[in-house]
Amino acid sequence: MTTGHLSLDAQALYAHMLKDLSKLVPDTAHLVGITSGGAWLAQKLQADMQRHAALGVVSSSMHRDDFSQRGLADSAATHLPFEVDGAVIWLIDDVLFTGRTIRAVVNELFDYGRPAAVHLAVLVDRGARELPVQADYAAARLNLTAGQSLRLTQNDAGQFGFSVEGS
Repeated sequence: MTTGHLSLDAQALYAHMLKDLSKLVPDTAHLVGITSGGAWLAQKLQADMQRHAALGVVSSSMHRDDFSQRGLADSAATHLPFEVDGAVIWLIDDVLFTGRTIRAVVNELFDYGRPAAVHLAVLVDRGARELPVQADYAAARLNLTAGQSLRLTQNDAGQFGFSVEGS
C-alpha cells in the first residue's frame, strides 16, 4: 500500500469553492456539513461567507449499507439546529465517490423532516458512482484508480490538504 500527499491544492480548491458558493447559495439556505471533511468545509464556509442561517452537521453512520462493518467509529452525531421541514439545504462534502454516503445522509435528513430542496456541493468529484448521485457543484473532478482513496486533511492551523492511499 502506498500513502502520500496529492499535488492537488486543497486550499486553492477551497478558495474556488468559497467564491462560487458565495454566488450560488442563498442567504436563507442552510449549510450542512457531512462528517468529517464536509463538516470542516461547511464550518469554514459559514464563517468566510459570514452567513447567519444556522449551520448543521449530518452523519451517515446510522443509514450506511455497511453499518455492520463500520459501526459508529469515526463519526460525530447529527446536529441540525433548525427546522428541516421546508428548509433549503446545501450538503457540503469533501469527496464524492460511490454516492453511498450521500444516500445515507439524505435518509438521515429525512428522519428530521422534509426539506424544500437538498443540493450537494463537493470539493472533489472523483467519479465512479455506484448510485445515481450527482453534485450540483464540484470544485474539481479527478480520476483515481479503484484501489485508491482520497481524503481531506486539516492541520492544527486549519489549513486543508489531501492524502491519497492505496495503489
